[in-house]
Amino acid sequence: MIDARGLVQTFRTGRGKKVKEVRAVDGVDLHVGAGEVVAFLGPNGAGKTTTLRMLTTLLRPTAGTATVAGYDVVEESVQVRRSIGYVSQVGSTFSGAYAGDEVVDHGMLYGMGRADAVRRGQELFERLQLDGLWKRMPKNMSGGQKRRLDVVMGLIHDPTLVFLDEPTTGLDPQARANLWEHIEGLRSEHGATVFLTTHYLDEADALADRILIIDQGRIVAADTADNLKAQVAGDLVDLEVAETDQVGRVAERLAAVAEGVEVDGRRVSGRVGRAGRVVPVLLRDLVGADVVLESIEVARPTLDDVFLTLTGRSLRDAETGETGDATSVDERQEVA
Repeated sequence: MIDARGLVQTFRTGRGKKVKEVRAVDGVDLHVGAGEVVAFLGPNGAGKTTTLRMLTTLLRPTAGTATVAGYDVVEESVQVRRSIGYVSQVGSTFSGAYAGDEVVDHGMLYGMGRADAVRRGQELFERLQLDGLWKRMPKNMSGGQKRRLDVVMGLIHDPTLVFLDEPTTGLDPQARANLWEHIEGLRSEHGATVFLTTHYLDEADALADRILIIDQGRIVAADTADNLKAQVAGDLVDLEVAETDQVGRVAERLAAVAEGVEVDGRRVSGRVGRAGRVVPVLLRDLVGADVVLESIEVARPTLDDVFLTLTGRSLRDAETGETGDATSVDERQEVA
């Protein structure tokens, strides 16, 4: 359903002598098969939204090629738009119109008859817990309700390929879980292909068949969540030592079976391969050395661990701006 080869997007920043060219996307190759749910992860400025905008024909590639639903995104952009559903980060509803009218008008733009658009729209309102809001204006809705209305707009014409850009942002846990069920149903019940960008790692883990990670404009990983986690060097073993003077002894013994051992106060941690086999032996060794532990925790690798391993930074930290990048590439692209 989606094939991209060597996608590049460049733009200029600054003025006068300070003008410079920035590559928001730097040679992206990706493939999404029919019926797949694929999650697209990356920090702000990595090229995530810019790639999505090129695939949905909102931005012409500087270089490279891409076909979406069998159509070229440059030469056959109208056919691409007719074939996909798209839910953007910023939403697409007019705040001063009735929600139901907005949805029906959107469906009719895709060639639906009014009666079919009304029937489909009301069905989606019920599924996404918007029943009773058909005659309410978006300006009088909560943030979560408006977000669900955006999703209805993207699904009204029953597309076989759906692009969802941060679809659950602003939703409460119950509404988010409801939307997860609907996303799963798009594939299981309707055979749709879903391309999903998200900042929620549990969302990607729960919904996606495969995960693509982009960083600095390039795809740095593409695999199932389980396979990506397997690339992380072992489980995280965290030991809290009762007595400070025993920390060095614990760190020495953990270093014999673990990688990346770190000490933080009375806590000693490291990555241990096959922790289920190694940790019992380690604990017997520590007991024999008269070491007293306050606690021990063993955690399986997470997608954030994967991101940290691949890029040297945490996805959560990157998203909250802790990397020091005040203005992201994608945000500058939106302004441009």
